[in-house]
Amino acid sequence: MLYAATMTDATDAQLSAQYEAYPYPERDPKDERKRLIIGSPSHLREVDFWVFGSTRPTSTPLRCLVAGGGTGDGTIMLATHLQRAGRPGHVTYLDRSAAALAIAQARAAARGLTNLEFRQGSLLDLPAMGLGPFDYIDCCGVIHHLPDPAEGLAALKSVLAPNGGMGLMVYAPHGRTGVYMLQDALRLLAPPDQPPAARLDIARRVMRTLPDSAWLRFNRNFADHITGGDAGLYDLLLNPRDRAYDIPALAALLESEGLAITALMEPTRYDPASYTTDPRLRARAEALDPIARAGLAEALCGNISTHVVYCRRTAEPISPPDAMAANAIPIVREMPGPEMAAALLPDGTLPFLFDGLRVPIPMPKLAAAILRLIDGQRSVADIEREICGRGVDQASFRRAWREVFDKMSSINRVVLAPQS
Repeated sequence: MLYAATMTDATDAQLSAQYEAYPYPERDPKDERKRLIIGSPSHLREVDFWVFGSTRPTSTPLRCLVAGGGTGDGTIMLATHLQRAGRPGHVTYLDRSAAALAIAQARAAARGLTNLEFRQGSLLDLPAMGLGPFDYIDCCGVIHHLPDPAEGLAALKSVLAPNGGMGLMVYAPHGRTGVYMLQDALRLLAPPDQPPAARLDIARRVMRTLPDSAWLRFNRNFADHITGGDAGLYDLLLNPRDRAYDIPALAALLESEGLAITALMEPTRYDPASYTTDPRLRARAEALDPIARAGLAEALCGNISTHVVYCRRTAEPISPPDAMAANAIPIVREMPGPEMAAALLPDGTLPFLFDGLRVPIPMPKLAAAILRLIDGQRSVADIEREICGRGVDQASFRRAWREVFDKMSSINRVVLAPQS
């Protein structure tokens, strides 16, 4: 296999040894019988909406790449969604770790997935590998481990089809408070040039005797060191190359490679109005540009440990789909509409948790009635007809629907179905 010159240093050798010894995340293919792990990025309904604006026909094959696929979470989710929906498409998995690749293959076999291809290699070698082009690229938790993240983005972009998009995840600094302190300590106690097993033993010992005052003890924004097994503990505290980006830094990195953010997951998390009701503060926040507003929200809430973004080439923006169009079909990302309606509190708010932080989402009076009718089949016109048939005037419905959609899409729970 070919490897980029910048991936042959000592740190990279340590990184490679880590993922061969402890493939990440820790997964057992037998568990595929029990559940499908879902998340962001690369949930198919998110990709259709946030990357393609619900305009890409479902009959058009979707060529996907999961670059740095690890043990297969994103690959398995995306391939399963495509196969379940009977949609044409193909997912190419790429990772340097033979151990991780073997687990991902076993998981795919357990599900009987036939729309997958597995390749072993570095994403930095993509320009020379003859793969692609790809309409959608997933790169989750990878570029922050590269010696030059911009080089990684350039490699990904080199195989991105025209009008395609990417889903990325990178670490965020504030929500990982405590992590980098312990990484510093473990570099002294368990130097990166030692064997992975020896380093892991030291990390376990540190965690067993960690002082009560250690910041990691107060951080409940992630649980890799608690529930992630050996792979989770190692990746969190012993990874030899790990950098975090706040939103302005991430936006600047993307901009340097001609990419622009189309959505942050979930949009409400990156709205300062979610964290203050003070009108003067809200007015000041509203006066900021979108990236600064998102950075302000990140700094205020303090619990964002990773950023999930969808992006496209800056020169290929996508217009948001029209939620008011009569033929638009709203669809829930996961929880059925009636269940969301049942979750509304008596005061009309929808309580939503963001990593333990409860944010009340105020909803209009018609919200419950509208949510109960969202089934992925009814169009906006169908829902309007049914609601107005109960004595509601059209103007009232449309105001309510606009608000319901804006707020439910901002928490990534209701989107619009793509063209069929």
